[in-house]
Amino acid sequence: MAIRVALIGTGNVGHLALIQLITSPDYELMAVGVSTESKIGKDAGELAGLDIVTGVTATDDLDALIATRPDCVVYCAMGDTRTGPAIKDCQKILEAGINVVGSAPVILQFPWKLLPDKYIDRVEASAQQGDVSIFITGVDPGFANDLLPLALAGTCQRVEQIRVMEIADYATYDGATVMVDVMGFGRPLDEVPVLFQPGVLGLTWGTTIRQLAVGLGIEVDEITETFEQEPAPEAFDVAVGRIDKGTVAAMRFEIHGKVNGHSAIVVEHVTRLRDDLRPDWARPAQEGGSYRIEIIGEPSYAVDICPTSEKGDHNHAAIVAAAGRIVNAIPVVLDAPAGLRTTLDLPLVTGKGLYTGSVD
Repeated sequence: MAIRVALIGTGNVGHLALIQLITSPDYELMAVGVSTESKIGKDAGELAGLDIVTGVTATDDLDALIATRPDCVVYCAMGDTRTGPAIKDCQKILEAGINVVGSAPVILQFPWKLLPDKYIDRVEASAQQGDVSIFITGVDPGFANDLLPLALAGTCQRVEQIRVMEIADYATYDGATVMVDVMGFGRPLDEVPVLFQPGVLGLTWGTTIRQLAVGLGIEVDEITETFEQEPAPEAFDVAVGRIDKGTVAAMRFEIHGKVNGHSAIVVEHVTRLRDDLRPDWARPAQEGGSYRIEIIGEPSYAVDICPTSEKGDHNHAAIVAAAGRIVNAIPVVLDAPAGLRTTLDLPLVTGKGLYTGSVD
């Protein structure tokens, strides 16, 4: 029997998740939630970019979506700039007895020692009230820096440090809120964007650091953060618009999880809008972008993950991977004990049922 699902948020991740929910026989789409007025009333097939009429039209009414009684809601609404409201949405869904998987709010990937206990307890209480589970994931933060590093660490005899990296050109990424408001691309260097406000990096990727630490059985006693930015040498255009000369066109940041003063876990991002900027910073393993896992230990590892897609570039491929990780987790989340679930306590999601046999 198909799993009854609803989706909230049809942006970069959500519309790709919607494609899978519509086209897979494993799911029956009950409802789609949107926040943009122009999307209200549109068919889910149109929002997914498919030549399919589903009969499911988009609504901005969360109560109406809940009333369709899905088994699970795929929550891909914007959470970077509305963490509080996103958490409240998820609580309302959980209290109605509906499971949640999604890409936001990111803090719920692993909130312990990052959110005050009272907020975590409220989410946990909502899940227990509805006897359902919630699992938030993605690519980064997500499987590229929790699932895969821990799988590699599980083959080591000794681990001294784990470093997880995203090295990417974001010129083709068209999420203006994230690119401009959150990351500060195209803004003056002396203007501090949301991402670089004190503590934000440590909070956002603290989910990765805290989860890896628990997986390694260590206690991180301090999280530190650093960043640097590079101005555009001249004006040029990217997917989100004009990058004026002298405004932010590349950035690099690190978050360190320290144990007794030693950087045991490091998250590093190198993000450019043009390939020639800061050649001294780390380079991707493939044109455009890649993820990298480096483990210092016995044995040591340097593993590059290079997502590609038939339908887009490296940025598109990474978003497809995030959507796939979310949707493919639905069955195991439905079977999981009630509460906040993480990569550490869910069974391995193997891609069961996805084989097509179309390649010779």
